[in-house]
Amino acid sequence: MSALPPRLVDLLRASRARRGPLLSDPATSAFRLLNGAADGVPDVTADLFGDVVVVSLYRDLADAEEVTLLDAAVSAWTPRSVYLKRRPREARVLANVAKDALAPESAARGEPVEDFVSNENGLSFHIRPGQGLSVGLYLDMRDTRAWLQAQASGLTVLNLFAYTCAFGVAATAGGAKRVLNMDASRRVLEWGEENARLNGQSVERYDYVAGDVFDWLGRLAKKGESFDVVVADPPSFSTTKTTRFSAARDYARLAEAAARVVAPRGRLVACCNLAGLPSRRFETMVLEGVTRAGRAGKTVGSLGPSGLDFPTPPGEEPALKVHVVQLR
Repeated sequence: MSALPPRLVDLLRASRARRGPLLSDPATSAFRLLNGAADGVPDVTADLFGDVVVVSLYRDLADAEEVTLLDAAVSAWTPRSVYLKRRPREARVLANVAKDALAPESAARGEPVEDFVSNENGLSFHIRPGQGLSVGLYLDMRDTRAWLQAQASGLTVLNLFAYTCAFGVAATAGGAKRVLNMDASRRVLEWGEENARLNGQSVERYDYVAGDVFDWLGRLAKKGESFDVVVADPPSFSTTKTTRFSAARDYARLAEAAARVVAPRGRLVACCNLAGLPSRRFETMVLEGVTRAGRAGKTVGSLGPSGLDFPTPPGEEPALKVHVVQLR
C-alpha cells in the first residue's frame, strides 16, 4: 500500500490554488478542494463548505499517516474545522464497521460545528459535518442542479432518492410548478424541508414522500401521474425493507420504473456515481429500461461534475455520469 506523497502541504496548497475561480465566487462556498489522484493524493478527497473541510479516506491509513494528513490540511488550508470520514470501497464492509469509527461526530481538528449554512449557485443548504458519511450536499452534482434550475420554469419535477432535496430546492428556485421529493428516509426529507425554508420556499408535507422508491413509482404509474422531469440519483448500493438495489445490476429496472411516470416529451435525468461502471454501458442500461417501459427515448445531453474541482486523471472517466433522456 502506497504511503502519503512527499511535500504533502505543497500538494494541498496547489490543489486549492487550482480552484481559484470557485474561491472567488460569491454565490458558491461549497466545492471539492482535493480530488484524489488527479490532485496528486490518491484515495483522499476533501470537500470545502465555507471554512469547514471534510476529508474522506478511501483506503486505510496508519494512525501516524492520518495525523500527518490532518496536520497538512490545517497547515495548507487553515480551516475552522476538519472532519474525517473513512470510506471502505465495498458496501458490505460499511455495514460491518461501527458508524463512529467511519464518521466520528467530533471534529478531527479545530472547533466542533454542528450545523451551519453553505451556499451553492446562490442557494443555501444546511451542512451537518458530524452527522455521518454524508453531510448534506453532494458537491459533484452542482452543475447538474444548476442545469435543472435553468430548465425548471413551469414544469413538474419528480426528485427520486432526494436525500436533503437539493435538486428540489434548485427546481423550485427555477420556477417549477410542482416538485415531489421522494426518499426512503423521513429524517433526510425533514432536512430537505429545512433547506427549502432556508431559501424562502413554501413546504407542503405531501410533496416530501418517505418510502421505497420502486414501490412509489409503481403507485404513481398506476394512478396515471406523470412529470415533465424525473431526476433519478440513487446510491450505488442500497437496501430497504422491500428492495435491494445495485446500480451495476439494477439501473435498467430503475429506468423502466421511472420512464413510466415521465410525461410525453418529458425528460429522465439518469445519474450514477459508480466509478466502475463505464458511461457508455450506463447509457445503454438507461435506454434499455426506457424501452422496457414501452417508451421511445433518446439521449439529448450528458452532464457531470465540473472539471475545475472534480478533475480526473488522464485516460479515466469521471465517476459521476448524468444522461438526460427525452421520451416520446
